[in-house]
Amino acid sequence: MDSLDIRVLSDALAWRTAGHAVTLVTVVQTWGSAPRPPGALLAVRDDGLVSGSVSGGCVEDDLIARTKAAFTSLVAHSATTAAPPQSATVPSEIVYGVSKEEAARFGLPCGGTLRLVHEPLQEAGWITELLARTTAHQLVSRSLNMATGAVVLGAATRGQDIAYDGQTLTTVFGPKWRLLLIGAGQLSQAVAQMAGMLDFEVLVCDPREDYAATLDLSVVQRLIGMPDDVVRDMLPDPHTAIVALTHDPKLDDMALLEALKSEAFYVGALGSGRTQAARKQRLAEHFDMTEAELDRLHGPVGLRLGAKTPAEIAVSILAEIVQVKNAGVVAGFADSSCAVPGAPAV
Repeated sequence: MDSLDIRVLSDALAWRTAGHAVTLVTVVQTWGSAPRPPGALLAVRDDGLVSGSVSGGCVEDDLIARTKAAFTSLVAHSATTAAPPQSATVPSEIVYGVSKEEAARFGLPCGGTLRLVHEPLQEAGWITELLARTTAHQLVSRSLNMATGAVVLGAATRGQDIAYDGQTLTTVFGPKWRLLLIGAGQLSQAVAQMAGMLDFEVLVCDPREDYAATLDLSVVQRLIGMPDDVVRDMLPDPHTAIVALTHDPKLDDMALLEALKSEAFYVGALGSGRTQAARKQRLAEHFDMTEAELDRLHGPVGLRLGAKTPAEIAVSILAEIVQVKNAGVVAGFADSSCAVPGAPAV
């Protein structure tokens, strides 16, 4: 699950804690040219304020109107002895774009269709638990009972994806993407600032105090220790990228020794093609690293953009990291399935 959806849940929790009524909307199936993937999440507050997106803006206005109408109905019923309508308290399904006319009305491109689950948020304690578990870098599954609105959290497995059978909706929330930078120089600072805008949790390791003193700790978290110890102790997972940027083999090689053996989805190192060849030879000869491990090393680091300045090099590095990250996400979608009753053939 994208970290954007973690932010949506954080907003929903804050609104609910402040006394607002909140509805969650989840994309459970798309076909045609739909703008947002299955699992995308939107939160709608009782006054129409939203967080997140399920369509890139195509159907949000209608969802806001539906949600506000449901809240108004619920308030009206609460003023009487009548029980609130079931639609105001339990999840329901909404489909947009079944016909060409409706797709055109809502602005769905190329006849795209969205199947959504509309979920009044009755109890938000599960959000607190989910956020705590993802902060601890756990993969969490969330199962929603469509008949009652009850939520059950469990452990998810790598590669598990959204599943919906009309009775239960199960979505997966993963830990925030992390980026560990070895080195605290000017380039690292540029990478850190841009990575923060991409919603990475940015960590920096540099045992050289004169360099570390320049870190902006409002943007990054400094990890104290030697690079190999820091990499080993942080237990890199498939949501972790590690980039060595010191240009000092004594430091970069120490980090790479552990990083290339870890589950990190991306490992890169600064340096020319000649530097990289020498580094791989050194790691193979002196540290018995295998060819498969060395093949994981991205170097020279970054996409070939002709970058010259620290900011341009930072763009190239992050572009490659995002490219590798998204390729893995797309592969995960391709390897998984979402069973949806009544979905048309694609």
